[in-house]
Amino acid sequence: MFATAELPPPTNAPPYHILSTSEKWNLVIFVSIAGAFSPLSSNIYFPALDTISTDLGANASLVSLTITVYMIVQGIAPSLFGALSDSCGRRLTFAICLTIYTAANLALAFTSSYPMLMILRALQAAGSAATISISAGVIADIALPEERGGFMGTNAGVRMMGQAVGPVIGGLLNSAWGFRSIFWFLFALSVIVLGALVIFLPETQRRLAGNGSIPLSGFRKPLAYVIKPPAAWSGQPDMRSSKPGPPLSLTKAMNPLSYIFEKDIATLLAWGSVAYTAWSMVTSSTTTMLLHGFPYLNEWQIGLCFLPNGLGCICGSLSTGRLLDHSFHSAAAKYKTEHGIDNVNDIKAISGFPFIQARLRLMPLFSTILAIALALYGPSFEFNDLHRQFGPNLAAPLVLQFVIAFTATAIFNINSTVLIDCFPDRPASATALNNLCRCLLGAAGVSVIQPLISAVRAMVAFLIVTGAVVMCMPLVWVEWKWGEKWRQERDARLADQRTGD
Repeated sequence: MFATAELPPPTNAPPYHILSTSEKWNLVIFVSIAGAFSPLSSNIYFPALDTISTDLGANASLVSLTITVYMIVQGIAPSLFGALSDSCGRRLTFAICLTIYTAANLALAFTSSYPMLMILRALQAAGSAATISISAGVIADIALPEERGGFMGTNAGVRMMGQAVGPVIGGLLNSAWGFRSIFWFLFALSVIVLGALVIFLPETQRRLAGNGSIPLSGFRKPLAYVIKPPAAWSGQPDMRSSKPGPPLSLTKAMNPLSYIFEKDIATLLAWGSVAYTAWSMVTSSTTTMLLHGFPYLNEWQIGLCFLPNGLGCICGSLSTGRLLDHSFHSAAAKYKTEHGIDNVNDIKAISGFPFIQARLRLMPLFSTILAIALALYGPSFEFNDLHRQFGPNLAAPLVLQFVIAFTATAIFNINSTVLIDCFPDRPASATALNNLCRCLLGAAGVSVIQPLISAVRAMVAFLIVTGAVVMCMPLVWVEWKWGEKWRQERDARLADQRTGD
């Protein structure tokens, strides 16, 4: 049983944030474009792996190792930058990350050796990966829970456009001017986005900017506000959320790691990481499997074959965002009706509302479809090998890639939204923890998938992956059954700690 609903006393409180809905959407789209650098930089690289191996004189296994290193740094960096974002602000952290990323791209354009490639790819990952957690922090700053699902879905959908078009662009650039042209392209793009950030992106961290009505100064104030300050600054600012944060330290940066010992969070992170790893193993092995099964494909055609994966990510993100909002509104309306609650717009004000179950309604469906698609994926390549007399058929593996990407991305989106619901005061750090867990496990999966395929062929390899996924699927039921109870117990414990302080 959930706790009995309690109503707050009626107040004439200011809005959660002063931005209009259209202004919020503009901000979400902008930070999502900045966040797109992480998947774009990872996937634009895949069609050029064979060329890089030839040009730098490194074998294919060593070049594939750069993908693993990228994913490891991609997992670790957001934990450090997420803490910086929650303490010192989104705008400053965004600028630091994009500056690192821009410098790494410029250096990569002059890559002349394998060690140089390895080090600079790690630096590139450090600069780009943190933008995902920071963009999630911006969304939490400006959005209420009931609108957060749509914003998070759009955020993921825009980011995943890089997943869709990256390999195509990479294949075209590589075939025309070589792999270094890929990094020149990323350098030019990052310079444009960094410039736009300095001009347009305001500070949104609620300790520093409140609900947007507190006047900004120094670097927190975008150049556009020098020309035209927000109209709300002329009124009385809402100071309730504004307060100095604790000083940044290594201990503070590592604090989000303690979230993993919360039972509901650990369950969410475990299942999300498993789904991410399965998807990463499919994506990272695509080039090798296509070259083996369809040797007539050239570099730009291989890039085109990544489109179903990217489109699946986009569709999964956008559709899940809308479905999350619809599911949340339905659950909120039902809860209010059952408990006789009227005239309460902010669901956070109602204690006892089952956040977890409101978010997880679609998780069992997506998880089941993911397992089925993974089971069919390996055999789809073996079928082509065994029936080559009928001509090679790309349709089956590419359709399955779309389904795998769609369902895996939907699971990521649900997980990210739930984590922000659970830790609204430290959204960037919570998102960074999610990224850390799934990227580290994903890196392990990527490192073993090629040797596994070589040892037992694609069909058996992905049946083994499917078996691991199916064994972990009961985690979804565990979260549905006890997740809300664990969440409410944690909230009560944290409230007691704040009272004691």
